[in-house]
Amino acid sequence: MGMIQVELPWGSTEVLEGTRVSDVLSAGPGEEVEAVAACVNARLVGLDFVLEAPSRVEPVGPTSLEGEEVVRRTATLLLHGVCKKLYPLARLKVGQSLRGGYHYTVSGEHPPMEEMAAALQEEFRREAEAGRQIVRQDVSLDAALHLFRLQGEVQKTRLLRVWPSNRIPLVSCLGFTDLRHGPYARSAFCCRRFHVEAYNPGLIFVFDGGAGPPAGQGNGSVLYRAYSETRRWNDLIGVSTVADLNDICLADEMRRVIQIAEGQHEKKIAELADRIAERKGTARVVCVAGPSSSGKTTFVKRLSIQLEVNGLVPQTLSLDDYYVDRERTPLDENGDYDFEALEAIDLPLFHEHLARLVDGEKVETPVYDFRAGKRRPESDWRPRQLAPNEILLLEGIHALNPALTRSIPAETNFKIFLNALTQLCIDDHNRIRTSDARLLRRIVRDRRYRGHTTEATIQMWPKVRAGEEKHIFPYQEACDAMFNSALAYETAVIRNFAVRYLLEIPERSPSQAKGYQLRRFLDLFVPVWPDRVPATSILREFIGGSAFSYK
Repeated sequence: MGMIQVELPWGSTEVLEGTRVSDVLSAGPGEEVEAVAACVNARLVGLDFVLEAPSRVEPVGPTSLEGEEVVRRTATLLLHGVCKKLYPLARLKVGQSLRGGYHYTVSGEHPPMEEMAAALQEEFRREAEAGRQIVRQDVSLDAALHLFRLQGEVQKTRLLRVWPSNRIPLVSCLGFTDLRHGPYARSAFCCRRFHVEAYNPGLIFVFDGGAGPPAGQGNGSVLYRAYSETRRWNDLIGVSTVADLNDICLADEMRRVIQIAEGQHEKKIAELADRIAERKGTARVVCVAGPSSSGKTTFVKRLSIQLEVNGLVPQTLSLDDYYVDRERTPLDENGDYDFEALEAIDLPLFHEHLARLVDGEKVETPVYDFRAGKRRPESDWRPRQLAPNEILLLEGIHALNPALTRSIPAETNFKIFLNALTQLCIDDHNRIRTSDARLLRRIVRDRRYRGHTTEATIQMWPKVRAGEEKHIFPYQEACDAMFNSALAYETAVIRNFAVRYLLEIPERSPSQAKGYQLRRFLDLFVPVWPDRVPATSILREFIGGSAFSYK
């Protein structure tokens, strides 16, 4: 063994080859560095990672984006360990992200939910405060298969059928063993602010000390109903985990899954069009909002077809044409133009036009020149008027913000929120982050059709997410209906494009950490060829080949 050079945020040093990252960080100047993981050459690793070559090492704190994910992963492992300790015949199954935490259904033998939640919470807190250690090991494929068969973890044995290595990374806590899908903290001490609540039918594992459900966020909420509906959809096609999807693909039965999943989308869109048509004469505006890469453009085009089936003629109005001139655009905290702020819209003009259109008047609507950063001359504006059988479709980031539509009566506005709530879990214990599924969609679309590199898309993503949290998600419960644009099979198709684009990220780029995590995630999927995706699918908005025009 020789000495290797290590670059750290506070300087460089030489260490013996084989030194663990935790030892390098603990030797830092001043106070001990608080870290739950580290980035080594722009790849996220655990603190037990062994350095074998010259490296750039940066600590990852628990409050950073990467560190927060490590803490949550560690906390869910402890939760399953605590459940196994207290209720060995019960089983927790992870579901959708709700109320700043994860929803779990509970099966097997267990007490009433309130009692179970209280007991899990007390034991979880005790183990976290005590700093319960997290045990990691790498074993052979045969050893992992034998272990999971003994534990009755059939899903994990099926998932190992496509595992890309003969060495299997495992992690354990309180007798519960799982596959290691990324770094974990060395102990559960960083998880002590999490807590467990009853949330019929099941439990909510709440992150970061959140308390009580906000108004409208109970199990009767729009979000929860959309979540429950999608779970029923997945039960119908027999796909709830990655292993289910892989087995169907390898059995050459994917065509049926795609047809049913797309049929479910079409049925839901038709139902929404029927609801709007039932309010014919009253509802004059349909507002559609949703986060990035939720498929709003294709959804509006498919909804338009179904509205025409119901005898309604849709007209579209773009909020983008109501941007103020560039020099009047508000600035964000960094001094950059904040195009996502509501004040970036010329609200007085928009309010006037919207009210007049709903009243049946003729108006001239503006056209915005994005290259020049200002509105085109009035001679280029478009004449609009809503006939009795016409309805206005308004799609945009602020479409559900009541401040945008306050100039029209509430009963004239039908509000739809789009999301991409992936219900496909890796297995019962490990979920797929909805934001990651949307990021993969955006990476593929931006790289193929918008001239953006994967590196740039990933670097911009935190800012996109922050804008969504500020401008979009606060209004999701105010909608009349929610449409879930996620497709159970989509990641197996996206994989064909995304792996290639993720490999383009420069070696030492800050985007490499997220890119590497996404590549490891995509390794779990058997690829599905994109030629099986219908031309009208929402997925076509991202991979290409759509029957719709997006100009």
